[in-house]
Amino acid sequence: MRRMKMTMKVMAAAALCLSLAACAQKKTIEAAPGDAAPSANESAAAADGASEWTGAADEAAFKAMHAPPADGSALTLTGTMIDLAGGKAYLSLPAGSGPHPGLVVIQEWWGLNDHIKHWADRLAADGYASLAVDLYEGQVAVDPDQAYKLMSAVDAARAGEVLAAAHAFLTTDPRVLAPKTGSIGWCFGGAWSLRLAIAEPNLDACVLYYGHLVDDPIELAKIKAPVCGVFGNKDESIPPAAVDEFDKALTDAGVPHEIHRYEASHAFANPSNAIYDEANAALAREVTRAFLAKYLKS
Repeated sequence: MRRMKMTMKVMAAAALCLSLAACAQKKTIEAAPGDAAPSANESAAAADGASEWTGAADEAAFKAMHAPPADGSALTLTGTMIDLAGGKAYLSLPAGSGPHPGLVVIQEWWGLNDHIKHWADRLAADGYASLAVDLYEGQVAVDPDQAYKLMSAVDAARAGEVLAAAHAFLTTDPRVLAPKTGSIGWCFGGAWSLRLAIAEPNLDACVLYYGHLVDDPIELAKIKAPVCGVFGNKDESIPPAAVDEFDKALTDAGVPHEIHRYEASHAFANPSNAIYDEANAALAREVTRAFLAKYLKS
């Protein structure tokens, strides 16, 4: 147990350094946080009622959810905040009683904002008990400068403890009792999703969207879960050459994996982002759904 805790701390410290480096490079790329003001098209969709939850939403419906309803009411969210490891997390449950397959959902560098909560709800509608962690202790960034400061202040060991607690929650909480578990994260969260897979041998699936990578086969060989990586070929912080190295390292480590690449930029799957790419986000969503169903529902 002592060795496991030390490994988690070392892993977490390395993860934070790598994530900081990657996000520092892209600081000027992401222009808007997950709770940003909607575009005209998003507002029009909301006026038609598209911001209401529609189950396992397609990409167009998911995009519309990010727009405030035209009547000024709160956005529709189906989950609840719970206590976790001395902090808070957002839990969204599928319909019906468990057991349910579980997912640790890990924030972008903006924090646990409505965008991530919508993702948790979306995943819950697909049948996964989704627990979105808060690595910023209740704070949410409103601009890139604040996001960078909050991310820089994250205590790596503490973040590792929160992720471990989230995984344990999914396997032991009577509402979930997950027979299989996975992780999913974006950018900062994508890096942590990969590192949770390195640290947690009982994880059954790992999805990372354009998170900073580990390319050491020795470290990657600790992963017992299949890995699904989603990347943009126009990503300046995680360029195609880095993805090539990651792909090769996973192969050398004997880790089952899928690598999916799109002609898109960093953070292309966030509808609140100025560089959101709806078409490629939809394609990435479908491969993610198929991957999770294969390893968590079969």
